[in-house]
Amino acid sequence: MALILVVEDDDHQRELYTDSLTDEGHEVVSARDGREAVQLVEQQKPDLVVMDISMPGMDGIEAMNRLLSKNNRLPIVLNTAYSNYGEDFRSWSADAYVVKSSDLTGLMDAIRSVLNERGIS
Repeated sequence: MALILVVEDDDHQRELYTDSLTDEGHEVVSARDGREAVQLVEQQKPDLVVMDISMPGMDGIEAMNRLLSKNNRLPIVLNTAYSNYGEDFRSWSADAYVVKSSDLTGLMDAIRSVLNERGIS
């Protein structure tokens, strides 16, 4: 399965996503903010990044732009509590945009879809 980087500043959310993706058979690494994500992508070479937007330090939009400037083929799923970012042109570089929910179905479906589109199992 895929190596997925989860970037989320909330410890409980990060653990929930990690557990759910691991249960689906993926290998997961995680970061607490955008700066850590940029470093981990260089070290770990993930197949996909799940990125929160609103984080302290470097937010998800800036981190996504930095990651894509180094590798414009890296699939990124933005996952945020704020639906208004979906209309922000800066988020349009992402492969998918998901509004956070206690039901992870939408997030997991978006991840599966992006992985399938890219030919990653």
